[in-house]
Amino acid sequence: MPDESSAPASPPPLPANALPIQRWRLWALLLVVPYPMVIGLIGGGRAEDQGPVLSGGWKNLLIVCSVELALFGALIGLACWLARSTRDDLLLRVRNAKALLPLGIGYSIALRIGLGVVGAIVVAIIMITQGLSQQALEELMKKNGPQVEKLVNLQALTQDPVYYWLTLTFVSFVVAGLREELWRAASLSALRRLWPRWFGSDGGTYAAVTLTSVLFGVGHLPMGWIAVAGTAFLGMALGCIMVFHRSIWPAVIAHGMFNATSFALLPLVAEQLRKGG
Repeated sequence: MPDESSAPASPPPLPANALPIQRWRLWALLLVVPYPMVIGLIGGGRAEDQGPVLSGGWKNLLIVCSVELALFGALIGLACWLARSTRDDLLLRVRNAKALLPLGIGYSIALRIGLGVVGAIVVAIIMITQGLSQQALEELMKKNGPQVEKLVNLQALTQDPVYYWLTLTFVSFVVAGLREELWRAASLSALRRLWPRWFGSDGGTYAAVTLTSVLFGVGHLPMGWIAVAGTAFLGMALGCIMVFHRSIWPAVIAHGMFNATSFALLPLVAEQLRKGG
């Protein structure tokens, strides 16, 4: 991540389609857009007895993640090569390296607070409109809550230190943070370059962020509807961070920090649920 020391204090506008290019090449970028939904459908098609996606110990975790990164790298590499995407198209410039980590940490905290506020509002609306008791609400949340056990091995997370730290670092920052923000940047680039009249303006860019956020949320359908709503909200927020800074890196750090703290809390939450049950 080379630092752009000569970058202006405020980021420049998002790149327009400056290079003359055959339109069929731009359509290659659309290969990337449905990626999270495809991965979600594959994960949802797993049998119950197969266990979580990141099942087994740390060796299996590395194998699964490496295969997924290789497939995604091949897909986005081919699409961006055909479309002649530049690092500006993919928002790969580091605008302010010194502020990157503080920004990422601050945004990750803001994301968690925002998600909590949105969740509280949704719960209040459900209780008021449906007339649910506290017990009925808890049963509803348990039935439709995020099914993280379909993603990670909770037993390995609590008993295998290597699995635990790989989840907090490699999975959180590379497999999730970097990969998913690259997907988001490539998807935004595809929409902006193919349909500049709809998505080329500032307002259109945020419309594109909204569209990709919906796709991002649907990609988490196997984890439950609450996970879909939560990840759609996070996708919207991360997309806005990326667009505001004209760089993926604050969003990558924020995404990684958010995931790492979530995984770190899972063993504690699982223990509390066992005691409560």
